[in-house]
Amino acid sequence: MTDLKPRVVVLNQDTSWLVADPARAQAVRLSGARYLLAAPLTLRGTVIGLLSLYRTREADTFDDKEVALTLELAIYTALSIDNARRYTREHTIAGVLQRHLLPPATDSQTAVETAHLNVTDDQGGGGWFDAFDLHGARTALVVGEVAGDGIHTTTSMGQLRTVIRSLAALDLEPDELLARLDETATRLAQERDSLPMDDPLRRQPLNATCLCAIYDPFSSTCAIASAGHPAPVLVTADAPPRLLDLTVGGALGSGNGPPFPVATITLSDGDVVALYTPPLLAALHSADDMTDPRLLMRVLALTDRPIQDLCDDILYQLHSDALSGDAVLLIARARTFPPDCVATWPLSDDLTAAAVARRNARHQLDVWGVDEDTAYATQEIVSELVTNALRYGAPPVRLRLIKDHRILTCEVHDGNTSAPRLRHARIVDEGGRGLFICAQLAQNWGIRYTTKGKNVWTEQFLTQ
Repeated sequence: MTDLKPRVVVLNQDTSWLVADPARAQAVRLSGARYLLAAPLTLRGTVIGLLSLYRTREADTFDDKEVALTLELAIYTALSIDNARRYTREHTIAGVLQRHLLPPATDSQTAVETAHLNVTDDQGGGGWFDAFDLHGARTALVVGEVAGDGIHTTTSMGQLRTVIRSLAALDLEPDELLARLDETATRLAQERDSLPMDDPLRRQPLNATCLCAIYDPFSSTCAIASAGHPAPVLVTADAPPRLLDLTVGGALGSGNGPPFPVATITLSDGDVVALYTPPLLAALHSADDMTDPRLLMRVLALTDRPIQDLCDDILYQLHSDALSGDAVLLIARARTFPPDCVATWPLSDDLTAAAVARRNARHQLDVWGVDEDTAYATQEIVSELVTNALRYGAPPVRLRLIKDHRILTCEVHDGNTSAPRLRHARIVDEGGRGLFICAQLAQNWGIRYTTKGKNVWTEQFLTQ
């Protein structure tokens, strides 16, 4: 270990290290070993192990050629061990990174109960999922997959997940979300193509898929679009489980999309939608078809059970030897939004409707027990939004208040698709401050377009 050179040692009763190690000395005697050739496993001047070869025939010692061969073997072995360590370390880092980039749990919303299953292949794959609330008590459900494994695949997965969550805050529909996500994937692929020729990442194409669904509990509709991802499973009370009839668009960054056709389905209370990645079906394979969804649908048919139990049942039936990637399953069960947590008023096409809207809002906030400061701010928001809708919008005009957990949402709908803009009015201006006032009183605001106009909305946080 001092000069990092191989040693040939004659084994006898006087060998000092055998005297110091009685257990090893006994093993040597029982084996009949006469000679020892010890070669240190070294890498960059550091000893990472020891290669020991024993010879039992007394007349044959180790010659110079065997010593040289053993030294070459030790060098090659040390290099292989170091590569294995670095490979394991890289995939360990990728696996940890993936777990930190994914949500630790999918929080169930008022109108949607969710549960998930995520079984990785311990190499930092690209399977991902997400479930998060949008304004107006809506819920977004997302499942996607980036082909490959390792740190670069995990990083790409995290980038796409962050982008789609950020885009969802802009009130885009699923097809628009995927169109913007496709642009992001294309840019990421172009960045890879611009890397130096000797960079191994340049030779790895970016192949990604994604499926996005947005559920609106007030219309009981779920809009779904797919970019190269398999259709989800739908389970209803009056029909057996089935794959949705969904037109699948091109994979992200493939140059084959958009458009990404949207399928809109109606969900009743208790209906279940299951989103998954292809490796899940492969790990639930039948002898005939590695993409056979029948076993998945058979488990999901038990809709009277808690959805987390359904995830557990799927987990128990996975074949780990057939896991070719990240097996991801996201299950969502639709629930009816509590009728006592929403109030809607149609408004007449008259400027006096703003005063009516303020009174109705104030009464409803008192029923909900909203504190005085929030109630006053909400009245101001209602007054400004309704006045804008009456002056610059088009009939029909509608006011809706939603109390969802600790968030109070105010929505004003009108039939005009022209977008209001936030202005900073000058001191001498007599108008133009309405939306600015709403933005100051609320924690968040935005505009969502519909087929029949637009919704201008605000969100306020409620105190206990």
